[in-house]
Amino acid sequence: MQLSAVVEGYVTHLSVVRRLSSATVRAYRSDLADLLTFLGDRPFEEVVVEDLREWQWQSAQSGLSKATAARRASTVRGLFAWAVEEEIVAVDPARRLVSPKRGRTLPSVATADALDEVLSHAAELAASGDPIALRDHALLEVLYGSGARVSEVCGLDLDDIDHDRRTLLLRGKGDKERVVPFGAPAARALEAYLVRARPVLRARALERGASGAGGGEGVRRAGATAPIARSDGRVPDRAVFLGAKGSRLGPRAVHALVSRTVAPSVGSEVLGPHALRHSAATHLLDGGADLRAVQEILGHASLGTTQIYTHVSAERLREAYRLAHPRA
Repeated sequence: MQLSAVVEGYVTHLSVVRRLSSATVRAYRSDLADLLTFLGDRPFEEVVVEDLREWQWQSAQSGLSKATAARRASTVRGLFAWAVEEEIVAVDPARRLVSPKRGRTLPSVATADALDEVLSHAAELAASGDPIALRDHALLEVLYGSGARVSEVCGLDLDDIDHDRRTLLLRGKGDKERVVPFGAPAARALEAYLVRARPVLRARALERGASGAGGGEGVRRAGATAPIARSDGRVPDRAVFLGAKGSRLGPRAVHALVSRTVAPSVGSEVLGPHALRHSAATHLLDGGADLRAVQEILGHASLGTTQIYTHVSAERLREAYRLAHPRA
């Protein structure tokens, strides 16, 4: 069997059987496409560990980070392990492949005071009634207030909001669902956006000839008839956060918003939406939240992933000690 056919089979396995997120599948596909370009579409059983090491070496020479190199090695090991399970090959050459140790870097975190200033400024802009300003304020409040991933917030539908309980139904990696709370400021900003701004943005989509039924506002009600969904189960006209043209807002636009509004508060030129998630997790732990509870809120499969935020808090503690203690 040719290498290209095995790669396609593995990518399909990741998407259909393991149900990894589309972003993760794209990363795997990109890594394997690079391997295919380097090796050529040869018979799969002819690939040996020396070929994989040569590919690794070339990748290192191109200036890839240790994290990316480690991910690529993991991708290739996964491909060959799957191929052995499927009896495509009998020997796994990738077992002898060594990946570089990735350095663990602390995430960028904004202080609670800095974020309070950012959100207060967003609220002042939203008071003008501008639909985009109202949306941006609600978006920032929800990202920080829930600790959700940007893809989870962009994927929210109206039925996913429970206003009475102040909770969001999020769909995370692997389509795993979880319910997370959000606070009073986010609730007020979200209500203002849904009532005063979203109808305006939705009307723009209708004016442009966008199709779809049931674009009214509201939350899940028993016995309600849902509009027809796309093949992936999502309903375009039920999206919570809309772009300027009335379609579902994408992660790139949210990245630009956070980089423009939050990045200056942490002294960074570019900052993504994940910084608000990092900040939410750190502030929860600083406030005394249980590590397991934070793990549930963030949707981490492993507690070890959540524990990095305890290191962030410890770094702050050490810095405060260094600055304040006379014997530091």
